[in-house]
Amino acid sequence: MKILITGINGFVGTNFTNSWCKNHTLFGLDIKQPEKEGVERTFGWDELGKVPPVDAIVHLAGKAHDTKNESEAQVYFDVNTGLTQKIFDYFLQSDARTFIFFSSVKAAADSVPGEVLTEDVVPAPVGPYGESKIRAEEYIIRAWNHDSRAGTKNIYILRPCMIHGPGNKGNLNLLYNVVRKGIPWPLGAYENRRSFCSIGNISYVVEQLIVKEDIESGIYHVGDDEPLSTNELIKLISESVGKKAHIWKFPKGMMSAAASVGGSLHLPLNKERLRKLTENYVVSNEKIKRALGIEKMPLSAQEGMRKTLDSF
Repeated sequence: MKILITGINGFVGTNFTNSWCKNHTLFGLDIKQPEKEGVERTFGWDELGKVPPVDAIVHLAGKAHDTKNESEAQVYFDVNTGLTQKIFDYFLQSDARTFIFFSSVKAAADSVPGEVLTEDVVPAPVGPYGESKIRAEEYIIRAWNHDSRAGTKNIYILRPCMIHGPGNKGNLNLLYNVVRKGIPWPLGAYENRRSFCSIGNISYVVEQLIVKEDIESGIYHVGDDEPLSTNELIKLISESVGKKAHIWKFPKGMMSAAASVGGSLHLPLNKERLRKLTENYVVSNEKIKRALGIEKMPLSAQEGMRKTLDSF
């Protein structure tokens, strides 16, 4: 298969390249165009007309979630919505058969309503990251419903959980460094569970969507089979760095009071941060597994996480 990957030089694009280059012909679309092993050529966004015919387009390029809230809101819409509109319009005019857009579970919900997040949820994103992603989804769906060209193609909107793997950057790295330095985790009383997405699992899912070509178009959540609690994650990190896990189980009431004081004094721990650190965010991957005809993902949550941590 000939595949065009936007954002090919990023974390996910690099891992996809490493996984697919032996079996597929890969082209890239990115801001920078360095030579990349396994990639025929990477084009700039102003060179779309020079891209040779491909079978599938995987749209990864986007503005990542800024947990520090330092980015201007419009930047998210310019990149996450604007670039998606541009590449999807190109796809509709091209001979490519399959389009895969990487949205996010944050486009569906900032916090999970109920116990498990499914594709049936009415989207309620909070903040410019999730809002810009849902705008992009809406643009694709409008064309999907009203453009005759879309009916002859395969269109997939994927909402992955937090993707991790070699080259990962973000909150997982921050937690890794906390544990590596031997700093105790004070929120052990909370058994919150979160869904993650191993790069190995999502690489498998996307490749199957491309090569099978008979899977129903639609919106799919993608994640590992089992959620992990923060305490389990800390234990896995401790194993990886060869240190004893330091998990302190202070009473929840004490931590809540500390967060209230922290908010008043503008300290790192406040009520909002405590909620984010201790809430459940479990996502169902049953729909995508049914579509692919599999009972479980190639990697278990723990296997995938160990691979990521060992790469650190």
